[in-house]
Amino acid sequence: MRYLPTRTTRHRVVGALATLLLSAGGLGAPAVAAAPVTGAEPAPAAPQVDDAQALTPPMGFNNWNSTHCRAEFNESMVKGIADLFVEKGLKAAGYEYVNLDDCWALPERNAEGKLVPDPVRFPNGIKAVADYVHSKGLKFGIYTSAGTKTCNEAGFPGALGHEYSDARQFADWGVDYLKYDNCNNQGVDAELRYTTMRDALRATGRPILYSICEWGENKPWEWAKGVGQLWRTTGDISDHWGSMLSIMKQNLPLAPYAGPGHWNDPDMLEVGNGGMTDTEYRSHFSMWSVMAAPLLIGSDLRKAPASAFEILGNREVIAVDQDPLGKQGTVVSSEGGRWVVAKEMQDGSRTVALFNESGAPQRIATTAKAVGLPSAPAYRMRDLWKHSDTNTAGTIAATVPAHGTVLVRVSVDRKWALLPPAVDVSADEGLMREAGRTGTLTTTVTDLGRTPALAVSVSLTGPAGWKLRPTSPATAAALPSGRKLTTAWDAAIPAGAAPGAYDLTLTASYRSPTGQRLTSTVPLRIQVVVAPPAGESYPSDLGPLSATNDWGPVERDRSNGEGEAGDGGPITIGGQVFAKGLGVHAASAVEYYTGGKCSTLTAQVGLDDETGTRGTVTFEIWADGEKAASTGVLTNAMPAQPLSADVSGAEVVRLVVTDGGDGISYDHADWGDLRIGC
Repeated sequence: MRYLPTRTTRHRVVGALATLLLSAGGLGAPAVAAAPVTGAEPAPAAPQVDDAQALTPPMGFNNWNSTHCRAEFNESMVKGIADLFVEKGLKAAGYEYVNLDDCWALPERNAEGKLVPDPVRFPNGIKAVADYVHSKGLKFGIYTSAGTKTCNEAGFPGALGHEYSDARQFADWGVDYLKYDNCNNQGVDAELRYTTMRDALRATGRPILYSICEWGENKPWEWAKGVGQLWRTTGDISDHWGSMLSIMKQNLPLAPYAGPGHWNDPDMLEVGNGGMTDTEYRSHFSMWSVMAAPLLIGSDLRKAPASAFEILGNREVIAVDQDPLGKQGTVVSSEGGRWVVAKEMQDGSRTVALFNESGAPQRIATTAKAVGLPSAPAYRMRDLWKHSDTNTAGTIAATVPAHGTVLVRVSVDRKWALLPPAVDVSADEGLMREAGRTGTLTTTVTDLGRTPALAVSVSLTGPAGWKLRPTSPATAAALPSGRKLTTAWDAAIPAGAAPGAYDLTLTASYRSPTGQRLTSTVPLRIQVVVAPPAGESYPSDLGPLSATNDWGPVERDRSNGEGEAGDGGPITIGGQVFAKGLGVHAASAVEYYTGGKCSTLTAQVGLDDETGTRGTVTFEIWADGEKAASTGVLTNAMPAQPLSADVSGAEVVRLVVTDGGDGISYDHADWGDLRIGC
């Protein structure tokens, strides 16, 4: 699925119904609407291709996320990516496909009805590029759409009605992978369109991996096994946290449908494109691997930072994705944004992702039993990002950075006693303090292992000018299995500290029974806060504690434009314009510190008029974790709805917008005239 570079590109416009195409003379009788056009039928004796492809999720590259249809997408880029696959060790790590996306062809077919490569982008033709990729020991992929045109607004030719001719052309060029999109499909049945191309690919006699890019609109996981080797489960990903998170949540429940030769595809990787932090990119890569997703690099590796290669080249994480058992990870728990996702591995171990959805560090914990491991005296726990081993008596826990993921592989191992014990280092969560005051916080070091942690010490450091002093013991000669070292600290925050998040570092040092010295460091965060002023004020004039949004940033006094800050329009609901408020895109959550000093929160809420007649959302107000008010499901047909809540005594107020139960498309939601009374 492709979008135009404006906020309106989220609104899918599929073409007219099939009858309109038929009336134009494009396909013949309705009964054969998606059949090959005359003169493009397969040769009767064409061999069938063995379907034993993609026994593990495909790995490779696709240019779209980094180039879209811009001029830098060309022959030189594609060859450069192939070169880097070899030079940077990505080929050796398992990446093999170098795939073209939209815009490789001219807008019109030639007189024989054949596709014509763009001579500016690909002066030597597609076969020459495929040959170059093959010369590197790699495979080559191409793109088209199961419609009359592809998704780009320039209107490149799609394959609807040309399936057999186009498949033959792809095979002749040496194509190994086809991404088949869903734009301009003329309302023709999806299963029919995608099955027709499957048959056309088989008729070529060449094994071509088949990627169904149908966006999950017709639940391809229920019918596409045996049609393609992978199918998109969502709309397009974009290079920001909210998009990645939303797509992950949509893909996780589909675990029962994935397996060798048939994979759920939550879209390509954004690692290296620059819109997320390295912590967020590690989460992206970790969760895609736990979900047994295709790993298709979406960044221009010629420009990517070294950190991108470190993430993409982590062979221990890749091995999780490529495990031959082919199980997609399943959700064990997800309360409070603390996700535990476990993936069964062929050797009987479990890979466990401790994923922190929230904007502050959180302790996330589970057990070996909960993730499906058999009972044992202790287990080996391998951290796949730190590349280190410890033993655990059965608890799997870590303090995970905001938007971070701790990825461990846990297994029964008779030699567990030779490994140092795992320790869990944690602290109070949700720390909020006002500047100029001294508060307390508590840290805890817990021996999770079956063996003791010896000579334990803990330290806490923070920003310059902060005074952090332990008021209880910060050392212990030994911590037997399951025992804790709990330390209280005075935290004096300078009077001049500006509101915002401040990072602290908690470090525990200890020795294993075999003499190995270890340290465990975790991030903490204190939010320096200021309560809203007395009287009535607009939250859009205040700084939020945190804000998450599916598309683009949360906008102040503007609608959500899905891109850069400030790209929205006036907040408009049912023709009524509001000068103040918030513009968001479901799923969204915005938190404000109220310090127990506020009593009421009011707004006029609804879907912004810019989305036309589409979209459904629900607005909710939460006070200290309790739901205080909700609208129920709203549609664009409704005018602005009044919403108010009693938030008396609450320390934190949270404004939530959900998707109304039908996905996030078109869900531009407005908190019009949002006010808080304190």
